[in-house]
Amino acid sequence: MFRFQDLHPWEVSPKEAVQIQKRLRERVIRRDEFGKILLVAGCDTAFDLEKNEAHGGVIVYRWPALEEVERKSAVKAVTFPYIPGLLAFREIPVLLEAISALECEPDLFLFDGHGISHPRGMGIASHIGILLDKPTIGCAKSLLYGRHEEPGSKKGSFSPLLSKDGSTIGRVLRTRDGVRPIFVSIGHKTNLETATQVTLQCCDGYRIPKPTREADHFVEQCKRGKV
Repeated sequence: MFRFQDLHPWEVSPKEAVQIQKRLRERVIRRDEFGKILLVAGCDTAFDLEKNEAHGGVIVYRWPALEEVERKSAVKAVTFPYIPGLLAFREIPVLLEAISALECEPDLFLFDGHGISHPRGMGIASHIGILLDKPTIGCAKSLLYGRHEEPGSKKGSFSPLLSKDGSTIGRVLRTRDGVRPIFVSIGHKTNLETATQVTLQCCDGYRIPKPTREADHFVEQCKRGKV
């Protein structure tokens, strides 16, 4: 069973959640701290609002072939309100349950969300990366925070995502010729160049990297009771 660090409670107020984010951001490691990558995992969540349930899923792939090795899911009651910037408190508990059920141990995780490209530098990829003590990458489909120029139209083109003070907090990355870019950021124990290259290598002809794209499909199936 995959272990994680229990660093704070989840039954907290929004104000307490903000303070947890501010405290945890000091722990983010913005450099590569891993050896050879053998297994990568993609994670995502889906919500059934009628049942007040969160479904979390993780799919592990052999790297770099991206052949599936294992997948796990979990379902939990939602206990935290929907507040932009604090979505990790809705999503991480069920993701931790799914990840904890894995029989293998991924070397690196990709999340459908942001890492340090967050108003407090603590998006879901950074937050859960610290709890797992594993390298993580944020691969978000839309902008949460920051400013940027449009990248070139060719696959692999990118422009820097900048914070209010002008520091680089991510990349706006074109993963396929002519399609809308995605937003890549450091989660934990990776640097931005590595995050960019891994994300591109996971894009098998589609806009969204295969690990998070398939995790998205997986949790939607779980929500609909088709798994």
